[in-house]
Amino acid sequence: MKFGLLTPVVQQLPGQHAQWEETAGVEELARIAREADRLGYRHLTCSDHVAIPEPVAAQRGGVYWDPLALFGFVAAITERIRLVTNVLVLGYRHPLDVAKRYGSLDRLSGGRLVLGFGVGSLHEEFDLLGAPFADRGARGDDALRAILSSWGRSRPEYHGEFYDFEGFVVEPHALRETVPVWIGGRTRRSLRRAVELASGWMPFALKETDVRGMLATVDVPDGFEVVLAPSRPFDPTTDPDRMAAALASLEAAGATTVNVAFTHRSLDHYLEQMNAMAEAVGLS
Repeated sequence: MKFGLLTPVVQQLPGQHAQWEETAGVEELARIAREADRLGYRHLTCSDHVAIPEPVAAQRGGVYWDPLALFGFVAAITERIRLVTNVLVLGYRHPLDVAKRYGSLDRLSGGRLVLGFGVGSLHEEFDLLGAPFADRGARGDDALRAILSSWGRSRPEYHGEFYDFEGFVVEPHALRETVPVWIGGRTRRSLRRAVELASGWMPFALKETDVRGMLATVDVPDGFEVVLAPSRPFDPTTDPDRMAAALASLEAAGATTVNVAFTHRSLDHYLEQMNAMAEAVGLS
């Protein structure tokens, strides 16, 4: 398995983040990014929301750093670590907006971008941004096809059910004409979308037995990524056995890549655990 980090600080869920994250910022994130890059972690993540209604923030949290801004910064101070959107919401962005902005990031980072996408679930946010919610699944599929057909091309062309364009110039564009795409979600539809249109599946809030059962219902292509996170964060410095058991359980569920989450009380404690896990699993 390969190992990335669910980046602390950039998303703060109620009851699930450490107190030090509330006042952390650029300096702390820079130390984490540089250390993860040095140790050989495969990627860092950043989630995506424009604005959270106040009542919803009590359950989902209100802190969501912008992935484009964060990863532009991280790309400039690292050399090899990948940058994973976890996940961009397809429903309220035009495909060419994604192709231009994130294609520019792909170029600036030397081709280190992994695009994680989801169709979205927060009705109020869609309403705020003037995006239709009811047909977001079909619209998201069409948007994803449009993004993939436009990626890395200066004169993209696409003709679909919801998106139709040609005769436009997109410069600069992505360094590559292909990009790894991981689909987020927790439904069988999200898995089918991943198998049909993407190169990986990054489910959330599913039991490992459910993940294993859902994967058994599809023909998984060669090289397909299954990106899972442990059900509970762990501390490899104090309980390496629990870490080993958690990783073994994820591998048995079908994981090819793990989004690691640590229990931590300070930045130094987090960095200590990063080093302990890197040594335990043989990162380089």
